[in-house]
Amino acid sequence: MSDQHEELKQVVEGGNGIRVIRGSGNMRGWNGIEYKAGMSAKNMGAKKLSMNVATIPPGGTAYAHIHVDFELMLYILQGNVRHAYGPGLKHTIDNEGGDFIFIEPGVPHEVYNLSDTEPVMAVVARSDADEWENIISYDPKSEDSESD
Repeated sequence: MSDQHEELKQVVEGGNGIRVIRGSGNMRGWNGIEYKAGMSAKNMGAKKLSMNVATIPPGGTAYAHIHVDFELMLYILQGNVRHAYGPGLKHTIDNEGGDFIFIEPGVPHEVYNLSDTEPVMAVVARSDADEWENIISYDPKSEDSESD
């Protein structure tokens, strides 16, 4: 088991069916996004879910990727974010604090913080206890220019 997994387990309290992680700062990152400890298979033994708080730094981007066989829901706590999505990333939608977002499995998307001065913070819930292990990179140039 990695040192990071051990570090994630050290912030967990409780047992006997209920576990708790107290408020903390960001502990790790993936693809330009910073994460709190969160809950997943790595520290809770979760089988079907993971949940975290993600921060995209000012001007940051989470580069194009696809969630393989799991759903994702976001609740934007603060900031303004844009998702470019679909084949070739041809579609866009902007969201702000207070918005909920659902991303179906297999949808290519890239995420942008629209502010150069304020972070985007969001609660992230996945139907995959392995967090970002079942995510693959996506090259928008790989799609046929006729695709929608």
